[in-house]
Amino acid sequence: MPLQYLKNVSTLKLTPEKCTGCGMCLNVCPHDVFFLNGRTIQIKDKDNCMECGACVKNCPFEALSVNPGVGCAAAILIGMFKGTPPQCGCS
Repeated sequence: MPLQYLKNVSTLKLTPEKCTGCGMCLNVCPHDVFFLNGRTIQIKDKDNCMECGACVKNCPFEALSVNPGVGCAAAILIGMFKGTPPQCGCS
């Protein structure tokens, strides 16, 4: 099971009307956030998203958006490196 970050804070968004089900996001997501449902991708668990941006960079149809390198995932990683608690500014 992938590491879960803080609940309900990921900036990941999917626009289903733009998704063609090509599966690129499935191939590049390091935390198993997506699944294929018929001919479109759906978000399996948004809380698993580390906001790396790989899915957005690899989606040829611009069906995904995320603010990479910001928010709680970045705060958790910085905290791990510094040995401090996450300081992401969300409540």
